[in-house]
Amino acid sequence: MFLAFYLIKSVLSLTRRPLEISAKKPVPFLRQVVPIRKKVPRDPRFDDLSGEYNPEVFEKTYAFLNDLRKKEKEVVQKQLKKCRNVEQQNKLQQLLKRMTQQEDAQKKCQKKREADLVLKKKQRERAKQGRKPFYLKKSDKQKLELAEKYKELKKSGKLESFLSKKRKRNAAKDKRKLPSKKRV
Repeated sequence: MFLAFYLIKSVLSLTRRPLEISAKKPVPFLRQVVPIRKKVPRDPRFDDLSGEYNPEVFEKTYAFLNDLRKKEKEVVQKQLKKCRNVEQQNKLQQLLKRMTQQEDAQKKCQKKREADLVLKKKQRERAKQGRKPFYLKKSDKQKLELAEKYKELKKSGKLESFLSKKRKRNAAKDKRKLPSKKRV
């Protein structure tokens, strides 16, 4: 048994390449003598080690950033008043505009989150009462948001201007969709 195993091993070793590398052959240029452990990039957004994302917790944790943004905005406004250079003024105006847009987007996101929380509370109350919860479709949520927007515009008195702009936009779209007459 041992002899048969030894014979098979010796035959296989003859057909395979040698275990030692020839000293006469030059060493390759990019030869790794010691294997280097490859660094695996880790994206915290998708990694379980970073935990779950909860917007409410995030807002509470980083609430101090809003104060810093307000201070920065005030500084930019002061610089804009003092500035005499036209190019610098344009840059500062763009920066101020971007800051206000980010602020508005953040407020809009916060309102949406609050509306979702109100809906969730209603669902919980229905479940406590023993009724089956009713979940709104995405289109119904959008209709509710639009109704809320109209209410806010009506309060501020900007509803008419908003509707006139919307009518103009829709008229321009309709005009583009009409077939144009070609002259012969």
